[in-house]
Amino acid sequence: MKEVWTTIASLMGVWAFSRTLLTAIFPPELLFTLTKLLHHFFNCFSSYCYYDITEIEGVNTNELYTAVQLYLSATAASSCSATSSNRLSLTRGLNSSAITFGLAHNDRITDEFNGVSVLWEHIVTPRQSQTFSWRPLPEEKRGFTLRMNKRDKPYVLQSYLDFITEKANDIRRKNEDRLLHTNSRGGSLDSRGQPWESVPFKHPSTFDTLAMDPLKKAEIMADLRDFADGSAFYARTGRAWKRGYLLYGPPGTGKSSMIAAMANFLRYDIYDLELTEVQTNLELRKLLMKTSSKSIIVIEDIDCSINLTNRKETNGGGGGRDQCSFGLPEGGPDTEPGTNNSITLSGLLNFTDGLWSCCGSERIFVFTTNHVEKLDPALLRSGRMDMHVFMSYCSFASLKILLKNYLGCTTDDLAPEILRRLEEVTDVAEMTPADVSEVLIKNRRDKDRALSELVEVLSVRAEKNRSPVRRREGEEVAEEEEEKREVESGDAAAGGGCFGE
Repeated sequence: MKEVWTTIASLMGVWAFSRTLLTAIFPPELLFTLTKLLHHFFNCFSSYCYYDITEIEGVNTNELYTAVQLYLSATAASSCSATSSNRLSLTRGLNSSAITFGLAHNDRITDEFNGVSVLWEHIVTPRQSQTFSWRPLPEEKRGFTLRMNKRDKPYVLQSYLDFITEKANDIRRKNEDRLLHTNSRGGSLDSRGQPWESVPFKHPSTFDTLAMDPLKKAEIMADLRDFADGSAFYARTGRAWKRGYLLYGPPGTGKSSMIAAMANFLRYDIYDLELTEVQTNLELRKLLMKTSSKSIIVIEDIDCSINLTNRKETNGGGGGRDQCSFGLPEGGPDTEPGTNNSITLSGLLNFTDGLWSCCGSERIFVFTTNHVEKLDPALLRSGRMDMHVFMSYCSFASLKILLKNYLGCTTDDLAPEILRRLEEVTDVAEMTPADVSEVLIKNRRDKDRALSELVEVLSVRAEKNRSPVRRREGEEVAEEEEEKREVESGDAAAGGGCFGE
């Protein structure tokens, strides 16, 4: 054993002496060139090609590095292959609701795409001491190296990287907390120079808990799913990737809950646009430009926030031109100096359906109103409000959802008499889901008391609604009989005259 160690020490000494001799005889430039030629020579006989993706390019962060990191985190967490790593790093990013996995330093993992096997290696090396820089760089130099067979390069490389980018975007949207944005007062900017202020969006409403007719919910969910998956369709047809919804109905029918359910279903951010804080069309356009893709832009109570009914502003009330404006002094154009400018109907229409509405993709515009008849017809056409959703009073199908949400009971748990009574009075009572929910919340600890009080409230409301109906029906019958008698008397008189002739 002693002789072995002596031999190894002798070889190491010879190697150190040879390296020192080569460094002394040959200049570093020549050694670098020879090393590069040898490396190129061996690469010519290698069946693999390598691609380096560094974390920082110059002074900017490489977005592809972040995408690969997110993609491999999902792959590393689910991979069970023998070549996958047993050591993974765990991270939790800012505004993230999930823990992500990642490759440890200088570790590797295999992946498969379209039947082609590739190898990823996470390379981490110490960074050389840097000179003065306006942006300090990390102490370590990190990057990924992709190895694949040369024959697979033309068929896999570009499509594989596009697949990674798309998958990373989905993972990022799934992990990050979604945000609820609102426009700043008077168009002021926040500390980041953005006109939108935001808070985490934590609304728990989903389509499962939404008190609405199940068939209508299924229709809306299918429409949303087709929209989210319609990138190729919208590109092929030449349409902007956006869609408009109008939610209308009495107060308390769940319009805001519907918006929250849509956002949770698609995992989109929400931009709640307050039109009363917008001064000009230009400011409205800038707000649109600062919204992100995969978002829902909401304008609630559009019939109450600003006047949208009078499209014509005339001087003296006669024969004026169509200014398509609202919220302006009478007879004054929106560009008159010294006046309090306001947005115009034309500006709002361009916001939802004009050229500037195409500055982003995969966005949904949602308008809500309690009185759809007050809206200008120009707002209601397809392209601006593609799908009109009537949020009605609580039906029997909606009531069953509320009973499950608040009392945890289904129709099988109810007594047949109570079930029959609820089915009789629910539609006639015309109570909103909010009113029904209040009765259930108040008595949620006593299911029997909640059901009995709900039946009583619905019965009283139904009887109250039936009385005017019966009175109107009686009046209509009396009017019909009166008209019938008048017609008969008229016919008799006409018949007598003819007979006389």
